[in-house]
Amino acid sequence: MAIGRLVGAYMLFCGWTTRWERVNCELAEEVWASGAPVIVCYWHGRIMQSHVGWRKSEGAPRTLMLISQSKEGEAISQACRMVGLDVIRGSTDKAHKRKGGAEALRGMVRHIRSGGSVAITPDGPKGPRMRVQPGVIQLARLTGAPMICLGWATRRRKVFNSWDRFVLPAPFGRGAFVWGGLVRVARDADDAAMEAARLALEVELTRVAQEADQRAGVATIEPAAVETGQPEPAPAA
Repeated sequence: MAIGRLVGAYMLFCGWTTRWERVNCELAEEVWASGAPVIVCYWHGRIMQSHVGWRKSEGAPRTLMLISQSKEGEAISQACRMVGLDVIRGSTDKAHKRKGGAEALRGMVRHIRSGGSVAITPDGPKGPRMRVQPGVIQLARLTGAPMICLGWATRRRKVFNSWDRFVLPAPFGRGAFVWGGLVRVARDADDAAMEAARLALEVELTRVAQEADQRAGVATIEPAAVETGQPEPAPAA
């Protein structure tokens, strides 16, 4: 799709023209140096520049990115391939409607067990914003691969009033990448341990995203309220 290629070209252009500050990059480099698979996690609203932090670090492998089977997902898949990510399609299965979630999970498990890494937006494809869904925790338990957190922000940006507060970076500015510590799930983890890991991942992902915002000098983006039924404020630029 032409739109996907255009989006991919824009992602590359913004990455090349932004002056990046990189924080805690050694955390990821230690994982790559070990040769062990890893699950890279970042929020759905931060897709546009996540590739820069991954590819700029020496030794970073090509990675399999989980993309939904929606129409928009096809364009995103094209863009991801342009910036150096392989793609697997699938979303969480709903009642009476299969969306490829089970097949995608099996594909990611096989990929990790063969030595590959994967990238996931744990609040995707439809939220709530910045709230980790259980699929990534299940993947970590099945494979034993650690989850590592990535947040980025740019000084020049547009924040959309979408469910994920999607961040569109603008070129020729400054930005920040912040890596967070590893979150692990034991293969024999029970429900309580899996929930503890889910919460730990959510807290760390929010921390690195908001630290990146602060370092870039922009307003922080907050997680969605938890079932309050109240309207959310409009996003800050």
